[in-house]
Amino acid sequence: MAPRSLLRKALHVDHDFVHEDRLILRDHLALVRTRLANERTLMSYIRSALYLLLGGIALLKLKSYVELHLVGYLALGLCNLILVVGIYRYIRLRRHLTRYYKAWQEEAEKHASIADVDQGAP
Repeated sequence: MAPRSLLRKALHVDHDFVHEDRLILRDHLALVRTRLANERTLMSYIRSALYLLLGGIALLKLKSYVELHLVGYLALGLCNLILVVGIYRYIRLRRHLTRYYKAWQEEAEKHASIADVDQGAP
């Protein structure tokens, strides 16, 4: 597999959500759970990046093991990469969820206004 396709696959957030039916409470709660899971995942990315940062700095501070400096620099570079990928995936999924939830709210308001008209409300 080409490196470019591996990168696309790593950064891809499944697919665009398609709003088809009216959401019920269970669906709304699922969206909330997904948003919370997305935040936990971002925290995991940040935690992993911090561990790599600390490990890289520790390896660079070892004066008696100069041959490990390359590994320290590699850990620092990987730290930055993991942090960028984690933030990118978080923002992308958050935008997808916001669009989906917004479409649901608009449809719910439309149904509410139709129900008001049917009941003769002003």
